[in-house]
Amino acid sequence: MTARWMEMSDKSWLGAVLGLLAPVIAAGCERPGDTIFGSGFERPPLHAWYVAPGGNDFADGSAAAPWKTIQHAVDMVVAGEAICVREGVYNELVTITKSGSPAAGPIVLQAVPGDVAVIDGAGLPIPNGQNGLVTLIDVSHVVVQGLELRNYTTTSTSKVPIGLYLTGAGTQIRLLRNHIHAIRNSGNGCAANAFGLKVDGTRAPASINQLVIDGNDIHDLVLGCSESFSLDGNVEQWTISNNLVHDTNNIGIGAIGFEGVAPDPAFDQARDGVIAGNTVYNISSYGNPAYGNEYAADGIYVDGGTRILIEHNRVHHVDLGIEVASEHAGRTSSDVIVRNNLVYFGNSAGISIGGYAANVGGSERVKILGNTLLRNDQQGTGSGEFQIQYHSNDNLFANNLVFAGSGGVLVSAYTGDTSAPAVLDHNLYWSDAGASASSWVWLGVEYDSLAAWRSGSTQDAHSPWANPLMIDLAMPRPCVAAGSPAIDAGADPGNGLAGLLDFDGNPRIRGNAIDIGACEH
Repeated sequence: MTARWMEMSDKSWLGAVLGLLAPVIAAGCERPGDTIFGSGFERPPLHAWYVAPGGNDFADGSAAAPWKTIQHAVDMVVAGEAICVREGVYNELVTITKSGSPAAGPIVLQAVPGDVAVIDGAGLPIPNGQNGLVTLIDVSHVVVQGLELRNYTTTSTSKVPIGLYLTGAGTQIRLLRNHIHAIRNSGNGCAANAFGLKVDGTRAPASINQLVIDGNDIHDLVLGCSESFSLDGNVEQWTISNNLVHDTNNIGIGAIGFEGVAPDPAFDQARDGVIAGNTVYNISSYGNPAYGNEYAADGIYVDGGTRILIEHNRVHHVDLGIEVASEHAGRTSSDVIVRNNLVYFGNSAGISIGGYAANVGGSERVKILGNTLLRNDQQGTGSGEFQIQYHSNDNLFANNLVFAGSGGVLVSAYTGDTSAPAVLDHNLYWSDAGASASSWVWLGVEYDSLAAWRSGSTQDAHSPWANPLMIDLAMPRPCVAAGSPAIDAGADPGNGLAGLLDFDGNPRIRGNAIDIGACEH
């Protein structure tokens, strides 16, 4: 790992995000007492222009005489200026191709605080290819904040509607607290695609970098084979934090590589990023025409990404909770850290690594540390709480609290295609099925007791079978009661890999040793 990546992974997610989100006040745009948070720019916008449904594009764009359309405002604005969108519905597509600058300040497109400013795609034609209700192309130093984007729909397989779309290359872009919903492609099969929020790094070597996507609410999407929210291609140095992603029929958050999005394969990979503090729920591909009756949608999916930190996320009622893999033969997701997350009540695996088939890629050097996995595999797929699939090498699974439901499958390493797909130790195992009806699978061989598992797999030498005494199983939190066998039972992996803070923001190591699971007692 690079020195920069190690430095990033040693920070708390909150500190890392707040370090990137410095106050930006759009002059004249705020209501009394409101502060507009943007993105580390040295100076706020110097001038604010206004848009309102009752405005006139031949007016002067002032607060007293606003323009009528957002696109007209975008065409008029220059670096260091803000567009303040007042309450109302705007039935238009918006494309931004201008940039702010470090010297003059950013270009800011935002709703006036307290106003519900809606960009509504109902009835608008969708050109062939990928198109956003709001599209940013080759821009830098731009903030899009506080808008509601909705009702961009099609049934055509040649058209890909997107709520908020960033493409090309650029630096210092902030997509903050937008509400994106009802983006749909209802066509049949995997060729019918849509996205709520999409970032495509389509240049090389120039990348999209220093990108923050924070506080957005993305939901009620019909996606085909696509993601609710994804980064793809040449995208680096990014943070995805504090977003809600829910009630969609495919993957929640994706960081993707090797899809040919960037023109040079050496740069075609989402990398050096953080996925932290997000809540992802009600995500399932079951009934999606592209999948049929399959539980295949991840809450968080790294597909060919590298040097990515995934921590402090709450993922529940999805198909697979967190997956780190690659869909391309000979390629892997690599050097990913998955730590201090809470994953529960999923339809299939809690955490999964490795390719889904022998003819795709896999995972290497993935470190899965201090997570709480609770009663996943609700649909009895056999994938269990922790699943290892094809082409997995040099991975680590340690300090995790693994609590299986009535199916009792704790670990499912079913392929046997590699002799040492992972090292497992200092995990705590428990199951609603009881000791006699629980199981572990290693290289395709099933074991029905912890002792047999240890002997046959040579894993988990320091891992107990014990009731973790979790505080709340109905409304799950990762914390355990006093006296839990999870307390002080873990082992610090060193090099800052455990992180500074647990799931609840407390010091990650307190007492005599690190605890097992996502919460430090």
